[in-house]
Amino acid sequence: MQTTGNTILITGGGSGIGRALAQRWHDRGNRVIVAGRRLAALEETIAGRANMAALTVDIDDASAIRAFAAEAIRRHPEINVLVNNAGIMRREDATAPRDLADAEATVVTNLLGPIRMIDAFIGHLSGKPAAAVVNVTSGLAFVPLPSTPTYSATKAALHSYSAALRQQLQGGPVEVIEIVPPAVQTELTPGQSSRDGYLPLEAFADEVMQLLAVTPTPEEILVERVGMLRHAEAQGRFKDVLAMLATHG
Repeated sequence: MQTTGNTILITGGGSGIGRALAQRWHDRGNRVIVAGRRLAALEETIAGRANMAALTVDIDDASAIRAFAAEAIRRHPEINVLVNNAGIMRREDATAPRDLADAEATVVTNLLGPIRMIDAFIGHLSGKPAAAVVNVTSGLAFVPLPSTPTYSATKAALHSYSAALRQQLQGGPVEVIEIVPPAVQTELTPGQSSRDGYLPLEAFADEVMQLLAVTPTPEEILVERVGMLRHAEAQGRFKDVLAMLATHG
């Protein structure tokens, strides 16, 4: 992925990782369009920054995504990078029958949302130079947090989808990159932005930008802190790390 001169569309750009990455990409000479449900939050991201724009989209609505993609391409025909970052994380007790609304919403937002966004933009991206799809997954794709089973499962599925898509596009014009965050201080869950032991958001974003500047761009953007999760199974530590997350996650 080239580091500058892109027109980047990023979902979930109104807060957290999405906001931090959007602003850093903008600082490096890219045009950036942030997308999400809350226009006020998106406008905070782009405030005082020329060459940024905000568009609202309901990532949970398939027809809304199709309409959004058509409008985004009409307004910004040079879009060559799609970043699927929007996501939700909810704790669940799966030990007894329950209302599955949280689990179902998590699947729609975290998995179907990116799949639908890719489908809506892939034809356009295929005709653009230096095109890329960037999917933001999680270290929990590799060792699940027991208290968030559906969130962890959706991130594992998006990791698998990214690998399959990359293989299908091999040799073609669209690069597929996966950003794999560890636990980062954001408002993904209540109180997380100040939780001890979580990686500060600014430090995470800075490290991601350094890794994206490597040539060729790594298929997986792995900050140092996420290595414990990403490599747990290969290193024979999966059960130990899972037990640790069950106790302290």
